[in-house]
This record gives sequence, structure tokens and C-alpha cells, in this order.
Amino acid sequence: MYLEVEENANCEESVFIRFREQGVPRRVKRVRLYDRRTVGEWCWITGLQADVPTGICPAWAQQVEDSGAGLVWLVWGGIWGIRLKPVDNTDQWDLDSPLQWGEPYLQLADARDIDFDDEAGLTAHNAESESSS
Repeated sequence: MYLEVEENANCEESVFIRFREQGVPRRVKRVRLYDRRTVGEWCWITGLQADVPTGICPAWAQQVEDSGAGLVWLVWGGIWGIRLKPVDNTDQWDLDSPLQWGEPYLQLADARDIDFDDEAGLTAHNAESESSS
């Protein structure tokens, strides 16, 4: 799979990377990150295709092979990357909020750090892929 994120208002870094898929994509509601707290912090996540609120799209996770890290969970959103906020933050998604931040993508080692939204499942991803073809 190819992952492309343009430089944008959500994240300043543009990327175009290739990964070898090792599983099917699954929709994601939350992820646990260790960047700000050593014990981990659950965060809401969304993908972005453009400015909020119209550009909000699902975030996905898929097991991929990374040449430097082995098997990892790649977490991605839209062409503007992903947006995150702590689970105790009930504010709407906002690019100007100091309590939210953007990333091009994440690589997580452990599926226990991902809260999958399996009700949305693969069917939604297949429908989005077909509509963008």
C-alpha cells in the first residue's frame, strides 16, 4: 500500500511511503499513545481529507511490514493525515485547538493500543475505496 499525506494545516510534514500489507484495514476509534505520558494516554482519533468539519473521515489501522521495525500497526486517515485529542476532551475537532494535534500517520507495535471500531469494519473501507476509484 502507498500512504500519501500532503503538507497542510493539520500537519506540516508531507509523506509518501510504501508499506507491505500484512492484514486487512480496520476502522479505529481511539489509540493509546505514550508520547506525553509514560503510562500511556487514550486519544480520540479521526482522519482528515481537508479542513474541519467537512474534511473529517475515518481513521484506519492495518498491520504492515516496516523495514526498520518489523510488523507494526499503521494508523492513517486522509490526505491531511490524522487528528488526535485526549479522550477527556469533548470539544469538536478544531485545527486551532491547543489540546488537539495532527500527525501524518502513526506506527504502533501493539494492537492493545488500538480501539477498533469493528462495527464499521472492512465493508465501509471497501465502499470508500470503490467510490474513489
